[in-house]
Amino acid sequence: MGTRLGDLVERFGGQLVGDPDLEVQGIAPLDGAGASHISFLSNSKLRALAAQSGAAALIVSPLDDATVATTYAGARIVTTNPYAYFARVAQYFVALEEVVPPPGIHPSAVVHETARIAPTAHIGPNATIEEGAVIDAGVRIDAGCFVGREAEIGADTHLFANVTFHARCKIGKRGILHSGAVIGTDGFGFARENGVYIKIPQTGRVLLGDDVDVGANTTIDRGALDDTIIEDGVKLDNQIQIGHNCRIGANTAMAGCVGVAGSAKIGKNCTFGGAAMVLGHLEIADNVHISSGSMVSRSVLEPGQYTGFYPLAKNAEWEKSAAIVRNLSSLREKMRSLEKQIKQLTEPSEQK
Repeated sequence: MGTRLGDLVERFGGQLVGDPDLEVQGIAPLDGAGASHISFLSNSKLRALAAQSGAAALIVSPLDDATVATTYAGARIVTTNPYAYFARVAQYFVALEEVVPPPGIHPSAVVHETARIAPTAHIGPNATIEEGAVIDAGVRIDAGCFVGREAEIGADTHLFANVTFHARCKIGKRGILHSGAVIGTDGFGFARENGVYIKIPQTGRVLLGDDVDVGANTTIDRGALDDTIIEDGVKLDNQIQIGHNCRIGANTAMAGCVGVAGSAKIGKNCTFGGAAMVLGHLEIADNVHISSGSMVSRSVLEPGQYTGFYPLAKNAEWEKSAAIVRNLSSLREKMRSLEKQIKQLTEPSEQK
């Protein structure tokens, strides 16, 4: 069954231009949408594509609507943030088709007798729930997950298959941990004596707030003494490494392969492009945006966009530039020497 545009507007807001009884079956990109789809325009550079779209309806901003309306014949939902509106509509359509497993514990799961499992939680096949763990209402733990001793999983949180959530760690409400995520592994802590590494016990925890998303194969280390803290609304992509004793502020987002070394403190509402690196013990202020591939080697105490990589070039050009950079120190000394000589030569004439 389709969904009426009027129902979408009633649920999510916006201004409808067109027939409220028009039904759509799902959401699709501009160039792939058909008569049963709704699509969205969030990039003004795609106005021409939107005007030619076969979608039954478009989600557009007021500015784009004024342009698209002259050539596009379908219905439109006008809203100030089409991309966010699209996200909510997409969630809605996914929820309509999602198969939700029933509450209860699968017979093959291993659950310690002291674990507290809410009646509405789902524990999937071959999951392991250890002593004293707390699983709140509406939690979904899929096949093969491990929840350690005295760990706590907040209400409506979803652990996809094969997540490892170690002892005493906690996550708040509505969290999402994707397959292969490992929460609470030992931090990389060693003392060195006479050429030998001595392991430092990692006795802290990992504490994740509400609405935290953790991508596939992302790892978050437990603290050495204090806790590693991930605040509310943080979004971590796949294959990210968060070192021990880090703190990541609310609503910060990191793209794939970001690495954050131990004891770094990152503020709220920051963004990190893919493969960005943060050295340990640094502090990054709120509202800092780090470009992809950048190396953060010093604290960043003012908000803004920061970039730390050399532009891509042909290898021969790069080698030439690298040679110049290596010689900058000697060139500087030569320049200083020449400046001194020039000064000595010009001073007598100036005195005359």
